[in-house]
Amino acid sequence: MTDREPAGPDPLLLENQVCFAIVTAARNVLSVYRPILEPLGLTHPQYLVMLALWEQSPRSLGPLAAALAMEPATLSPLVKRLESQGRVTRRRRPDDERVLDIALTPEGRALRERALEVPGQVMSATGLVAEDLIALRDALSAFADPLSAGKAAADPP
Repeated sequence: MTDREPAGPDPLLLENQVCFAIVTAARNVLSVYRPILEPLGLTHPQYLVMLALWEQSPRSLGPLAAALAMEPATLSPLVKRLESQGRVTRRRRPDDERVLDIALTPEGRALRERALEVPGQVMSATGLVAEDLIALRDALSAFADPLSAGKAAADPP
């Protein structure tokens, strides 16, 4: 064995990179969701905003952005577009005009009923069952939580 031959699998092969697998999977996930969300008139980022608002509405922009792991400046155009579609309202708080509250409209609340079909359509499109998707979500959550991600970075892949 020479100094240039790796002792085991090459750690720098593209196929060995977790980051590459996640980016590729994310792109593919979005391509699965796109045709499912299109009849609802939603993009994937707008769908995420609606999911958060279906959990709790109204929400102010800052906490909504935090829940979605987005910057408020990234979230604002999404919210404006949803407002132009009649799905949400944006209102400044009378007691503190720095706070922008985002609330569902009746149309936005009604859209939830149609969106109930989305998870089943995703399972159908991917061939995965709920248990597989839950396990995948839980495994990826380690990367979504900054404290876990720091621990994961300290541990070998």
